[in-house]
Amino acid sequence: MEQMPAIYLDHAATTPVRPEVAAVMMGVLTESFGNPSSTHQFGRKVRKLMEEARQKTAGAIGAAAREIVFTSGGTESNNLAVLGTVRANRDKGRHLVTTAVEHHAVLDVFRQLATEGFEVTVLPVDEYGRVSVDQFRNALREDTILASVMHANNEIGTVNPLAGIGKICRERGVLLHTDAVQSVGKIPVNVEELQVDLLTVSGHKIYGPKGTGALYIRRGTAIDPLMRGGSQEKAIRPGTENVAGIVGLGKAIELAAGESAHESIRLARLRDKLIRNVLTSVPDARLNGHPTERLPHNVNVSFAGVEGETLIQGLDARGIAISAGSACTSGALEPSHVLLSLGVERSLALGTLRISLGRSTTDEDIDVVTEELKQIIQQLRSI
Repeated sequence: MEQMPAIYLDHAATTPVRPEVAAVMMGVLTESFGNPSSTHQFGRKVRKLMEEARQKTAGAIGAAAREIVFTSGGTESNNLAVLGTVRANRDKGRHLVTTAVEHHAVLDVFRQLATEGFEVTVLPVDEYGRVSVDQFRNALREDTILASVMHANNEIGTVNPLAGIGKICRERGVLLHTDAVQSVGKIPVNVEELQVDLLTVSGHKIYGPKGTGALYIRRGTAIDPLMRGGSQEKAIRPGTENVAGIVGLGKAIELAAGESAHESIRLARLRDKLIRNVLTSVPDARLNGHPTERLPHNVNVSFAGVEGETLIQGLDARGIAISAGSACTSGALEPSHVLLSLGVERSLALGTLRISLGRSTTDEDIDVVTEELKQIIQQLRSI
């Protein structure tokens, strides 16, 4: 069996399932096998567990339980949110708005809609990766039906001024979706304060199981399902539910929401320590993303004269696991579209690391990573 890395700093890619989450899931797998659509006692027992998870998920983001639809994860939720609302509202307009730094699970959907006759405005971002509220306002038209702006970026950690954008959308009657996969459980997320109509959640980013997610759909929002064939999840997401996964997601989001206030402070301190250490000990290093309006666990740094993939391999050989950016595009030879949107030069973008901290991260980990990174970069540059 392959030995696990001694220091895991890729929590933005995925997180280990918490023991408490695994325990409740195992209970479902071994004791609660009924179909939640069945009306007998076996089905009712499972339905109760699932609805409790729905309540927990809704409570974590300030929503009502009836506004939560369970999915297979962030990608499906994003697809359902964008495709579903656009197709349900196509008679109201043909214009859509998104940003240049969205996850591909959003950007690729908009590219698909552009081939179906919709006009898509892709907003630029500033040097820190933030969307301008004024630019957003000016991009809206009379026939704009949907905008999708991520809450916090998965690569550089920048947090967008979503409440201001949500206010504009609410005033103009434009539906607003946000990909909150990276922010839920890390920073405060409240659908009423953000004034969003749709919000994406993923289980495996918050110490829950992979293959689970949720989509918040504000009550009264018209949406077409992507699949047909059943009445589950109000027929918006048909198919027998992944009950163990859903229960695991409910437990994970409940724990994350309860701990985020103090955990975010701890992580932000470690994040700032790592940034300070790296920028002072490694010459020609550049921090990407907003210096203060960023996720507490995210550090994205570019190093001149070295390749990110080489750094990753060198660190991995020393028992340290990190990434170059989004796990969905790992192995790609092209530089990150997010970094290029910030104006980072192509060669520098290729020398980028995303270091994402988590519950297991310690001060000692930060010290070790800083020293190992410094040594590897010195060796590579000397060559």
